[in-house]
Amino acid sequence: MKKNDVSFETGFWAGFDSGNPFKAIDAFFAFARLDYYKQNLNEAVIYSCKTKVCKQHNPSDVFVLYSAFRFFLKVGYCLQKKSKKWKVKASLRSETVFHFSSLTNDEYENPFIVFQKAFEEKTLEDFELFLYQTLEFSLSPHTGDPYSDLTTCYLYFIKMLDAAEFIRERSVEKIRRTIHIVSVTE
Repeated sequence: MKKNDVSFETGFWAGFDSGNPFKAIDAFFAFARLDYYKQNLNEAVIYSCKTKVCKQHNPSDVFVLYSAFRFFLKVGYCLQKKSKKWKVKASLRSETVFHFSSLTNDEYENPFIVFQKAFEEKTLEDFELFLYQTLEFSLSPHTGDPYSDLTTCYLYFIKMLDAAEFIRERSVEKIRRTIHIVSVTE
């Protein structure tokens, strides 16, 4: 039976469509750097609580950002399931560690944990709603809903961005499982 790859819809902003989550992460960070994504997400969250409009000079940037972030959520959701088959290569300590300040030591050693924790805490739909509401309110001259919980999704989103960059920098290798066959003789 042939496996069909999932489309992450990178064609809108990256120029090609990828079904491989690791290639999709490369495309995501080839489109823009980690600090760009984090800065723009921070800005959108701040503007969602203000009466000023985010990216007033070019609000279409927010739409492109929404498309890229929505794609990123799909990749992150896929990565939580890949943790049993793949592992991040050993650290060479040449990474830009300061970028990963949101990660714990365990998450630094195994960034797949971040995606597992995030999607245990919140559903994919919760993250998509957070993204939609944040970007919608950042483009509105009205303040956002004070009763919606943006904090949990925001913190996990930042951690997922850091973890994905970390996976990209160190790359991954397939876990080889060895099966020991024990012969039982009577």
